[in-house]
Amino acid sequence: MDPTQPTASEAIAKLVAKSKSVQLPSGLTEKLSEMFSQLEINSRSEDTFWSFYQSVAKYLDWIIALPWTTSSQDILELNFAKQKLDENHYGLDSVKERILEYVSVLALQKNRNPDHQPQAPILLFSGLVGTGKTTMAMSIAQVLGRQLIRIPFGGLGDPLYLRGQSRVYPNAEPGAIIRGLSVAKTNNPVILLDEIDRVADDALNTIMGVLVELLDPEQNNHFTDHYLDFPFDLSQALFVATCNNTTRIATAVMDRLEPIQMPSYNDEEKIAIGRDYILPKAIKNAGLTPDELKITDAVWPNIVRPLGFDAGVRTLKRNIEGLCRKSAFQIMSGKSKSIVVDESNIKQFMPQW
Repeated sequence: MDPTQPTASEAIAKLVAKSKSVQLPSGLTEKLSEMFSQLEINSRSEDTFWSFYQSVAKYLDWIIALPWTTSSQDILELNFAKQKLDENHYGLDSVKERILEYVSVLALQKNRNPDHQPQAPILLFSGLVGTGKTTMAMSIAQVLGRQLIRIPFGGLGDPLYLRGQSRVYPNAEPGAIIRGLSVAKTNNPVILLDEIDRVADDALNTIMGVLVELLDPEQNNHFTDHYLDFPFDLSQALFVATCNNTTRIATAVMDRLEPIQMPSYNDEEKIAIGRDYILPKAIKNAGLTPDELKITDAVWPNIVRPLGFDAGVRTLKRNIEGLCRKSAFQIMSGKSKSIVVDESNIKQFMPQW
């Protein structure tokens, strides 16, 4: 035996002390006590003890990493919320108004009935690619001062990705919900279920079944991950979902969602978004200063629609970022000290096919 390796009794005592270092639900404490007792029994056989010990130690690490009782404090300040929404999004007044209404309800409930936990609506942002669905969900987390957990559903083909795998299997681990909570360190984050209409065809029904449990307030207060095998209360989390369209979303899931349509942007709106929101960030990310890159008003239509129409602003963002990179290259190579993009040189900065 390696003299540096602790004895079985010492190893078990270390796990017991670790389990007592955090506040855990009583039922989970009892579950751990049973596992420690099993370890004591297995300690008689060194061949089986250490493999079982590693399994229990890994389980305990996940348990103590979860925010069973830790919540973040909501900001609930309307002026702050409006300021952040306006900073992050151009237009979309009806969508912003809906979010401000929710913040108002939370604020009133907290001030007038602090013991009551209001039932949060589950918003579903629906719209074409690039219309701001995901960034709007991120803004909600910023407005409330909550952590954000993003779970992508694009191509998802295994419900165990959400629910975790039983510990009887080698290399098992919790699902995406529990893993996200362990990182967020709070039990009331904003959980973004991104592109829930894009799951794999052969897993559509089973994943929709998991979504029903996640989104149902009568069930998600005792959501049970297969790995943990113990319920976690998700009722304080704020769920937000996105989709391109609702045709592939089960009726039972839609019944639990509040759809909000994200409108397409016209050219005038895209110009404003590109000029006032995307360009300043792109200039900063490229290491430029505003004095080193100027874009004249006359060429913005070419930047917005160099090849044709699209509903969102992703192509616009790529065009502006590419323009900034080309400008940075010209400045660093000594070709110019500053760039003015106008009708005479716009084609040099836009993608050509």
